[in-house]
Amino acid sequence: MPKLLLVPLLALAACDRDETLVSYGGAGTWQLSALDGADYSAKATMTLGKGGAITGTAPCNSWSAMQSAPYPWFDLSPIISTRRACPDLQAETAFFTVLSQMTLSEVAGDTLLLTNDAGREMIFTFVVPDAQAPR
Repeated sequence: MPKLLLVPLLALAACDRDETLVSYGGAGTWQLSALDGADYSAKATMTLGKGGAITGTAPCNSWSAMQSAPYPWFDLSPIISTRRACPDLQAETAFFTVLSQMTLSEVAGDTLLLTNDAGREMIFTFVVPDAQAPR
């Protein structure tokens, strides 16, 4: 009978594993450096945390969302942000629009690439490591 209890416990332990981008080198803070092949001169960041939690700063506002798709897929929940205006509001709108369209992710060292089937892309550069997840 004890062997029968072990199987469900192992199955539960396997289900607890985070299969998102975080477990594949994405944990920490990333800064957007290029959007659709052009340098992104405004400042926008994305911090990937455990359990699919994502927070960040856009040129004008702070934002958050959830990402629970298994790597390499990227499926962002609706973005929640503050609503401050600033001179970079156009750059922020472009950031949020493209970010919400991304469907694939790839981490290569200090570079995070988000893309979609329509050919859009976002290139992020690693900024700060997540204290809980060694790189």
